[in-house]
Amino acid sequence: MVFLNRWQFLLVFSAAVSLTASSTLAAKEPAAAATAKTQYMRTLRDEKERPTALETAIVSFVPIDPKAAPLTVDLVGAVHIADKSYYADLNHRFKDYDAVLYELVAPEGTRIPKGGRKEKSSNPLSAMQLGMKDMLHLQFQLDEVDYTPKNFVHADLSPEGFSKSMHDRDEGISDIFARMIGYAIAKQAQGDGKGSEIDLLVALFQKDRSMALKRAMAEQFEEMEGAMVVFEGPKGGTLIGERNKRALQVLKKQIASGKKKIAIFYGAGHMNDMEKRLREDFALQPRKTTWLQAWDMK
Repeated sequence: MVFLNRWQFLLVFSAAVSLTASSTLAAKEPAAAATAKTQYMRTLRDEKERPTALETAIVSFVPIDPKAAPLTVDLVGAVHIADKSYYADLNHRFKDYDAVLYELVAPEGTRIPKGGRKEKSSNPLSAMQLGMKDMLHLQFQLDEVDYTPKNFVHADLSPEGFSKSMHDRDEGISDIFARMIGYAIAKQAQGDGKGSEIDLLVALFQKDRSMALKRAMAEQFEEMEGAMVVFEGPKGGTLIGERNKRALQVLKKQIASGKKKIAIFYGAGHMNDMEKRLREDFALQPRKTTWLQAWDMK
């Protein structure tokens, strides 16, 4: 059952790295077809197929109707542990928006101090993120992104809202793990999947352990898109769907207030569902994609 242990590890790792910042405070052109799936994270490789970079996308959406009022909504897919230069780039870009809608399961109106919270959090996901940060020699998003500018707008569930949604949907961590194990069994039966648990184990004993681990983990990210869907189940869920609904409720208010250039800054794992909602509920379509380097693995 070592294979399943790998997928359980990937479940936790993907949540820590690319899915949600959670409650620590309590270069392809877009496809023309409406049904095409946009890529929000990719791994670049050299001529020997070794990973050289992990990149995330900023996908710009504009109204389908050319006569509609000017509006740009950028989906800024994030990884929550990354190189310091990645967050510096984001900080620079965020200055150009009328509003930056950000994720954080926290009380409404919460403001993140510059440099993040200094006291230790008891949240297990935060502990995982911080452990990964140190192991991979990367930085933590809440420590590096400047959330203090006035254009930053909290756009996520409160802890009470998150818990209520989980309760109302009869969701639990055990259900997510069960779905993830089912996905792993299906992938195994198909003979599908890149990398292995052996790659991760070997990386732990390399001289440059942090680089070896990053390369081994980057191999897994191409499988994560399918795994993200499993978090939600066939009828959607709180972790992605309900939080995305909340973010887009805030988006509606920002548009109604006259904002014309808006960023939605969420984990990359949220973005395919977010895009679907922008297309269906806001009549927006992707116009261009900008790629940012999150991990340098050269």
